[in-house]
Amino acid sequence: MTGIGAAMPPSVRQDALWDGHFSNHFGDSALARRVFAGAGVRTRHTVVDPRVEDISGWSTAARMRRYAEEAPPLALRALTAALDDADLSPDRLGLLAVVSCTGYGTPGLDIALAAALRLPAELQRLVIGHMGCYAALPGLGAVADFVVAHGQPAALVCLELTSLHVQPPCADPAQIVAHALFSDAAAAVVVEPGQAGWTVLDVAAHTDTDTRELMTWQITDHGFRMGLSARVPDALAARVRPVVEKTLARHGAGIADVAGWAVHPGGPRILDTVQLELGLSAAALAPSRAVLAEHGNCSSATVLLVLRTLAVQTGELVMALAFGPGLTLYTVLLRRSG
Repeated sequence: MTGIGAAMPPSVRQDALWDGHFSNHFGDSALARRVFAGAGVRTRHTVVDPRVEDISGWSTAARMRRYAEEAPPLALRALTAALDDADLSPDRLGLLAVVSCTGYGTPGLDIALAAALRLPAELQRLVIGHMGCYAALPGLGAVADFVVAHGQPAALVCLELTSLHVQPPCADPAQIVAHALFSDAAAAVVVEPGQAGWTVLDVAAHTDTDTRELMTWQITDHGFRMGLSARVPDALAARVRPVVEKTLARHGAGIADVAGWAVHPGGPRILDTVQLELGLSAAALAPSRAVLAEHGNCSSATVLLVLRTLAVQTGELVMALAFGPGLTLYTVLLRRSG
């Protein structure tokens, strides 16, 4: 992984969102007020500022039309930044993979990016949709596999516009939590064969289908609706250490050998659970908490936002973790190369 880039729409303070829209949206609920204050988020990014434009009653079709307008320029900024960081010309790409769970259309975001950058007609494309917050990591695995198999550079773009899915007013605690956490962003990485950067050593997954009802992302007539159980952190707690240790053991390493942790900040309780179960220091999770505070939960793009903030030395290991519907836990082990 030789380049990484990101792009965000304008930021809005969490307290301004509460005072300017969500206080009224949730009927000045005491529960909602506590959730917004305790979400660990100071600022978020949004292509649709609900203080100015209330789309909670919009149809899914109207939201997808807005996605088609807003997504391509934001994704293009992130991909261009990653290509510049890698000092790679776009016409050298052999594969472009695009991840999103917040909008769809055909021709889609992959075609829009190919047209904007005048990418080669023989470029291979891959669209990964509706996997949720962990999707950047299987996406990175697919891109890395292509690079190894074909000896050509590839790029991954994660683009999420969660602000397009504000739901009609209700008292559902899951909706309160989702509306307090989620944010918009795009992040991109470039992967090349045989170059200095972040070497992808391993990709691993664990999906527990017995807990599949604990987290959902359903298409409704009013956009996409999050289902989120308070039991998610407890379910994750039983699985995160065995999965991480098994991944590291394949490379003769243990938790103490990891110099950097890029943990998807699904929320404060998720980060607390990972820290406790892995026995990590507060400093190890500080990058994830900082990204949550500054950017909110940007779904699939978030773990890449954390990864780009890590400062590790050549030869040191980094573990990326992300979680989502399934319940699914994905890990990617990387080593910083010279």
